[in-house]
Amino acid sequence: MGLLVEGEWKDRWYDTEESGGRFVRGEAKFRKWVKRGDPEHPPEPGRYHLYVANACPWAHRTLIYRSLLGLEDAISMSVVAPDMLENGWEFDDDHPDHLFGSRFLYEVYLKADPRVSGRVTVPVLWDKEKQTIVNNESSEIIRMLDEELGADALDLRPEPLRDEIDRINPRVYDDINNGVYKAGFATTQQAYDEAVTALFEALDWLEGHLDGKTYLVGEQLTEADVRLFTTLLRFDPVYHVHFKCDRRRISDYPNLWRLTRRIYQMPEVKRTVNMGEIRRHYFYSHESVNPHRIVPIMPDVDFDAPLD
Repeated sequence: MGLLVEGEWKDRWYDTEESGGRFVRGEAKFRKWVKRGDPEHPPEPGRYHLYVANACPWAHRTLIYRSLLGLEDAISMSVVAPDMLENGWEFDDDHPDHLFGSRFLYEVYLKADPRVSGRVTVPVLWDKEKQTIVNNESSEIIRMLDEELGADALDLRPEPLRDEIDRINPRVYDDINNGVYKAGFATTQQAYDEAVTALFEALDWLEGHLDGKTYLVGEQLTEADVRLFTTLLRFDPVYHVHFKCDRRRISDYPNLWRLTRRIYQMPEVKRTVNMGEIRRHYFYSHESVNPHRIVPIMPDVDFDAPLD
């Protein structure tokens, strides 16, 4: 996975030397908002386009929101191919760029800013009228989809539950969503030990939190559940082996495993899951973790198992 430096593509992996072997995720570069009453990016149906990867858990959040909120007709979409190699995310015949016919996702970034610097990531929310990227931070894009573009649909961050959602999200992000990457991309034993310990302490915390509960917050699906789900879905099929997160599986946690299956079995969510591309991406793209690019046989993970 490379990056753009002043508009020039560089095939450069994360440098962990200065961080003591710790993986440090960079900040998203485009942080504007679609907002009612905003003349620059108003919430108009048909105006916005999502660039996503079926493999990526951060992009998967936006796919789930687009489906749950019934925004498929209002927001068009392009899906990159699962392999992320020396040119980063790519398009191919089966995964075309429906807007520009680009070969690489970094070309879309350069259309927004020819001198941009930073990692070229998904998801990307593109404004077709302004011909630019609005935002490439998943946590902000899903808020826009929920509160601005899908305002009359399902409310995934209802006002009475916002404080608790906002209390849970940071630890889930740091220790679980990003925690699996901090474990998998660590280049020293100490960095790995720190990350994997925090990861399983957080999973233990959530397992206890879910005792007697259906969802993380309140009695309905919320943003907190979706943000957690995309990591839980990938855990046993990928992270358990690929990122050396093998102390336990999610299927070893009764409450977390039940929550994972409950969300997966929602028709609007299930149709966003492409496990083949998820596994292909991780095992094939991360040469530093899996240099021979061998994709292991899929473990027996039954997401359709009955909930009770």
